[in-house]
Amino acid sequence: MATLKDKTLFITGASRGIGLAIALRAARDGANVVIAAKSDVPNPKLPGTIHTAAAAVEAAGGRALAQKCDIRDAAAVAAAVAAAVARFGGIDILVNNASAIWLRGTLETPMKRFDLMHEVNARGSFLCAQACLPHLLKAPNPHILTLAPPPSLDPKWWAPHLGYTLAKMGMSFVTLGLAGEFGPRGIAVNALWPRTLIATDALNMIPGVSAANGRRPEIMADAAHAILIRDAAGFSGRFLIDEDVLREAGIDDFGRYAVDPAAPLLPDLFL
Repeated sequence: MATLKDKTLFITGASRGIGLAIALRAARDGANVVIAAKSDVPNPKLPGTIHTAAAAVEAAGGRALAQKCDIRDAAAVAAAVAAAVARFGGIDILVNNASAIWLRGTLETPMKRFDLMHEVNARGSFLCAQACLPHLLKAPNPHILTLAPPPSLDPKWWAPHLGYTLAKMGMSFVTLGLAGEFGPRGIAVNALWPRTLIATDALNMIPGVSAANGRRPEIMADAAHAILIRDAAGFSGRFLIDEDVLREAGIDDFGRYAVDPAAPLLPDLFL
C-alpha cells in the first residue's frame, strides 16, 4: 500500500485542529512534517503550539520541524520553506490549511477583519504555493492540497458573510489557477472540504453551533491521506469532499468520526 513514509509535508496552521490531524496521520506513516503556524507560546484561549504539535508528530512516528510562521509575511514563509529544505532535503507536499473566519454581514465586518481574512486565506495560499513550487517541481509525486470549498456563485453563500465567502472562495480560485498552471507539469493541485461541520476551535466563531453536531478532524485527516498517496500525474483541479474520498478508498463507516453519535450532524458551509 502507498504511504507517506519519508515524504516531507509543509502544513500551514498545523498547531491544532484539522492541520494537526493531517500532520499526525502523515506521521503514522513515518513522514517528515513541517509545522508552520503562528502559535509559538501557549494561549489560554487556544490549545496547542508549534512545539506541542511537533512533539505529537514525533510521538506518532514522524519527524517534525516546528516553524513559527505568519503566512501573511512573505519573508517568514520564505524562511520556513528554506528551513524545511535544509532539514529534510526538499518538499513533497504543501497543505494549505491555515484560514481566518468571520461570519458576519457587510455592516458588521470591520475592514481590519476583512483584510486579515484575505491576507491569510487567498493571499496566504498563493504565497505558500509560490514559495514551495520550486521544490515541488523537483519532487517525485508532488501535491498541493488546499482546504477550500467547491467554487459557487450561489448568492445564499455570499449574502450572509460576504467578506468570509470572498476570502474562502479565493482559496478555491487559487486552487483552480494553480491546477491549470502546474497540473500539466506533474503537480496534483486539489482542494478538500468537509461534508459536515468539523469540531475545531473555529466553531467558536459560529453562534449557536455546538461541537456535538460535528465530526472530529480525523475524518479530514484520513481523507487528506487518501488524496496525498495518489499518483499526482493527471490528478489535478478537483474539489473533493471528505465522505466521497473515503468511500472511494473503501471506507463508509463514518460513525466513528462523530463527536456525539446521538446528535444530528450539521452540514458545513458551501455545500
